Amino acid sequence: MLQNIIDNLKNQGIEPDLAQSNLIEELNNTSPKNNTFINKIKKNKPSFKSFYLWGDVGRGKTVILKSFIKNLDLKVIDFHYIDFMQSIHNELSSLSGKKNPLDHIAKSLSKKSEVIFIDEFQVEDIADAMIVGNLLNQLIERNVFVYITSNAHPNELYKDGLQRKKFQDSMKLFQKHARVYELDGDKDYRTRNIVNFNNNTKNKSYKDSEIASLIETNYQNVDFKIKTFQVNDRVFSCKAKCNNFLWLSFNNFFSEPNGNKDFIKISENVDWIFISEFRHCDDETADIMRRFISFIDICYRDQTKIKFFFNDIDYENLYSGVKLKILWERCCSRLIEMQTKEYLI
Repeated sequence: MLQNIIDNLKNQGIEPDLAQSNLIEELNNTSPKNNTFINKIKKNKPSFKSFYLWGDVGRGKTVILKSFIKNLDLKVIDFHYIDFMQSIHNELSSLSGKKNPLDHIAKSLSKKSEVIFIDEFQVEDIADAMIVGNLLNQLIERNVFVYITSNAHPNELYKDGLQRKKFQDSMKLFQKHARVYELDGDKDYRTRNIVNFNNNTKNKSYKDSEIASLIETNYQNVDFKIKTFQVNDRVFSCKAKCNNFLWLSFNNFFSEPNGNKDFIKISENVDWIFISEFRHCDDETADIMRRFISFIDICYRDQTKIKFFFNDIDYENLYSGVKLKILWERCCSRLIEMQTKEYLI
């Protein structure tokens, strides 16, 4: 089983480092299949009922856990946190008026699964905070093994949130039964894979399918069907998105009435941005270029990682107008820097 996981990682361009190898071994030691009463006595170890994996972005948390769970040969339900909470809120609405609705939901989930995996666990909304910890504890009581990935330790979740103590109390109970494990180390495999993707901007044109393949290799929950996203209560176009990734069309997005407030919010909330479908601009399309320049200024300031797919357009000649000449020269210099490994890594 361990070799299957390692082989799967290698197939995705990840050669497990020491921290990742230790994680794989720990997952095996705390597997629900090892949590029998006899094994507990033999190993003299606590019998964990959940595994909470946290650490920096790009360390391979999702890939490793999914590879491990795939080899468990148990009934598994796989959720992204946002989808998980949406489904719970929908269930609560349908159970309106019933006593202890979370009991009904936990019972229903336990009938369908032996293992539940929740990816990118992040609690920011009070409506989620008031129920998610209690639901996790009820799932554990019903012998459902819960795997979680997050960028934050459980104690750091829902910081400064309303009625945080209630949430903390439920998560403290959860942690009594959970193996809380940090995947440390300084290798960001996601960044490495994206940076090393052979994007020769002057000689190579990439199809959307090739870009999508790169995205799917590095992000597990990208929705290619959703073509819009919301920022500051407004809706804009995109080519794909997930919680911390965004793929934009230069031609579409920068033709829309967006501005610095939107760009700041985007820069604050994503890990990587891909931009494709570039077009040549002149003074007749200066508004498009003005928005793009502002976007680059903000992302450059925030050190946001962007992958540009200029394809057959020479980015140095993307703009040929006069109105924005000085601004464009500065932007072009930044574009060159933002494509270097030094900037991205």
